Amino acid sequence: MENTVIKIGGMSCQGCVRNINEVLGTVPGVASADVSLEAGEAKVVFDPQQVSRTSLIEAIEDAGFDAE
Repeated sequence: MENTVIKIGGMSCQGCVRNINEVLGTVPGVASADVSLEAGEAKVVFDPQQVSRTSLIEAIEDAGFDAE
């Protein structure tokens, strides 16, 4: 498992946090995701054999948020 921190822009409320948590939770290979509105980031534990960091960023962007 690997850990990564993804900066997220465009979050304005806890609904956004729940949305991103749900999106990341459906990505195969994601063990856990901790999204923080205050920090503007997601801390993600994932299996690099199943999913790449780039794919995680794309999933967040597909949900309507900026990610890097």
